[in-house]
Amino acid sequence: MATLAQAALGLTHPAAVEHLKVSFAAKEIDVTEWKGDLLAVGVTEKDMTKDDNSKFENSILKKLDTHLGGLLAEASTEEDFTGKTGQSIVLRLPGLGSKRVALIGLGKSASSMTAFRDFGEGVGAAAKTAQAQTVAILLASSEGISAESKPNTASAIASGTVLGVYEDIRYKSEPKKPVLKSIDILDFGSGPELEKKLKYAEEVSSAIIFGKELVNSPANVLTPAVLAAEASNIASLCSDVITANILTAEQCKELKMGSYLGVAAASANPPHFIHLCYKPPGGAVKAKLALVGKGLTFDSGGYNIKTGPGCSIEIMKFDMGGSAAVLGAAKAIGQIKPPGVEVHFIVAACENMISGTGMRPGDIVTASNGKTIEVNNTDAEGRLTLADALVYACNQGVDKIIDLATLTGACIIALGQSVAGVFTPSEDLAKEVFEASEISGEKLWRMPLEESYWESMKSGVADMVNTGGRPGGAITAALFLKQFVNEKVQWMHIDIAGPVWNEKKHAATGFGISTLVEWVLKNSS
Repeated sequence: MATLAQAALGLTHPAAVEHLKVSFAAKEIDVTEWKGDLLAVGVTEKDMTKDDNSKFENSILKKLDTHLGGLLAEASTEEDFTGKTGQSIVLRLPGLGSKRVALIGLGKSASSMTAFRDFGEGVGAAAKTAQAQTVAILLASSEGISAESKPNTASAIASGTVLGVYEDIRYKSEPKKPVLKSIDILDFGSGPELEKKLKYAEEVSSAIIFGKELVNSPANVLTPAVLAAEASNIASLCSDVITANILTAEQCKELKMGSYLGVAAASANPPHFIHLCYKPPGGAVKAKLALVGKGLTFDSGGYNIKTGPGCSIEIMKFDMGGSAAVLGAAKAIGQIKPPGVEVHFIVAACENMISGTGMRPGDIVTASNGKTIEVNNTDAEGRLTLADALVYACNQGVDKIIDLATLTGACIIALGQSVAGVFTPSEDLAKEVFEASEISGEKLWRMPLEESYWESMKSGVADMVNTGGRPGGAITAALFLKQFVNEKVQWMHIDIAGPVWNEKKHAATGFGISTLVEWVLKNSS
């Protein structure tokens, strides 16, 4: 992250870390002949079945075990490895070209992209522990995988492996560098389509790592100005297809963005409104899309300050997770260069702080479409910034908009930590995005846009209030955003408050990036 080198509060600077450069290849080679550091085999519970002589019935495991003199079957029995999801066993055994063999559990069966990506992450974790530079991956049985889904499956496994190995070490004083250099996918066939999909996995996993690093960066390093610099950097790296337009507070004022500027008013770090535009290298544009991401680089809650247990103020650097998804997608799209589609990437970046110049509860702000909002809670600030970003997106003449935001705690209460809530009045758009998420392996759930709940958002003195109380909080937030979208534009709001952050790892997930890229490709001619 080259542009994060600005002077930061607390003298903190991220180390310039060389990013993981991993090459992917599909190979048709006998499993016992492959030479390298780690051979990882995905096994289901059925694959672990043994005959009366304690020998594997599965042909691949049988072949490996024969070469290893029965030690694989013996070790799996002793370690009580049954192939359950999340189980793994790594053995250093002589007799093969690979230094180590890992068995990674796939559960009863593996058919979804989520399962294959998780399998890849398990391989990555094993490779990291073994300090492996070269890894080969295969499935003990692939009867459930159709020929047409093989490229997507290989891609999910490969990108999962890179993400499983990756660790953000930029803020550690003695970082341990990852050593993985190559991943060979065995027995998946070969040919240009598979090679293309593995190249795609490389680009998307690199974009996800970029998105994770944006979210992981603390607010004293990643200010709105630095987020804007990161966006400009994407445009300069992909200057043949992406242009950047970064608006200052003064320019936002000219565009009458009172809702966004109201949130930004308390911070010593000025707001930066980010607009990247991707245009394909040639040919006609058939679809114009916008991706809008919430970009609160820190959210204190404002005068309605976040207090008490569970308020999570200490991880509010993640409140720009929507913008990280959008900019991560921009990075990938700039490298993939899909034809026939124009994409606008929009982020109203700012901080929600407390000061004498800040917005107070009870203030009325006016958005750029002229609608007035009584601010009954300064901690419902994301929707105020998105209001002006959505109006701006519609003004670009787009056909479809997806916004992503860590918008409500209510969505986490409803769907937990690993599922994002989807709100849209458009059946067609819902179908497109859910098809994209099936390939990406990211979990989405469609929520109702219950219009009758809008009653609770009415103000006595303005057009609306910005929060409608606790019941259905994720729904009323989505209904609020709907007020700022042109009715002719297909629109979807994705609340990613849960899946943006991994509680166990205390780190960002990069959620949303791969689904957005898949969706843009679906709209590409």
